Amino acid sequence: MSKIKEFPFSRAHRVTNQELEIARKAIEAKLGIKRHTRGRPPKGLDKYEPIQIRLHPKALHWAKLEAKHRGIGYQTVINQALLTAAT
Repeated sequence: MSKIKEFPFSRAHRVTNQELEIARKAIEAKLGIKRHTRGRPPKGLDKYEPIQIRLHPKALHWAKLEAKHRGIGYQTVINQALLTAAT
């Protein structure tokens, strides 16, 4: 198979949820770490209020760099900084 067009799609089957879960568990067992879940995290007991805010470009740039460094969202970084300053 040198080209994608040559793949026999007619013989391929869809991966079931059970097969997907087995594959995920195998990856976790092989790597020894729990896989990161995708999508929006659950809000839990804290309710967040949707707002619009204008930030200085330097402040936003800092938040995005910090978020990339920590591996989290930049809005979470801003929220954590504000909560730290509020307490």
